[in-house]
Amino acid sequence: MATLEIDSDAAAKSSKSHHVDLKLEVVVIPVSDVDRTKAFYARLGWRLDADFAPGDDWRVIQFTPPGSACSVIFGRNVTAAAPGSARGLYLIVSDLEAARKDLLDRGIDVSEPFHGAGDVHAGPDEPYLFGSVRVSGADPKRGSYRSFASFSDPDGNGWLFQEVTTRLPGRIEADDTTFASQTDLAAALRRASVAHGEHEKRTGGHDENWADWYADYIVREQAGQELPT
Repeated sequence: MATLEIDSDAAAKSSKSHHVDLKLEVVVIPVSDVDRTKAFYARLGWRLDADFAPGDDWRVIQFTPPGSACSVIFGRNVTAAAPGSARGLYLIVSDLEAARKDLLDRGIDVSEPFHGAGDVHAGPDEPYLFGSVRVSGADPKRGSYRSFASFSDPDGNGWLFQEVTTRLPGRIEADDTTFASQTDLAAALRRASVAHGEHEKRTGGHDENWADWYADYIVREQAGQELPT
């Protein structure tokens, strides 16, 4: 989720003082009809990891979104929360339009792109969206963390696509550059290609060291550092 400010010194101290990795791997969503929900998440193209039902009174199903290290589980007697009460479930994407098109091609209802205006929470109906109101269309400057689209499962559990192309400083180190999927890597290469084209226009010639320039651009982008020009 978007973080507008970060104390980099505190983050650095924190990362050095802890030696135990804490990896969020499962989010529980409450549903009313297990088989209907299973069909919906399968339709999204998510990977089915498990469907366990050792008895009539308990069943758990696990799905994992493409490229995600975190899975979702739901089922029978898995949680006491009201069906559809899970909101603000963020799915980070590098290309919002491509993510929307994938869902639309699968016949899934997804909102038009939107961005938030202001720096306060949206209100009781959308407490998970930064911005006082929804503004139609992607962020005009296409700023990282600022463009969204939303969809819901059959019970109303709410999901948000959030487009992130450049991580905020402190969220990732330059020597930890990784990509969750081939799609994310390809998107980063395309952005580097466009930026490199502008670089060649400014310098007035062909850059034979384009591979090094691409690498520098991608590493800096992922680390939230100033980009090469």
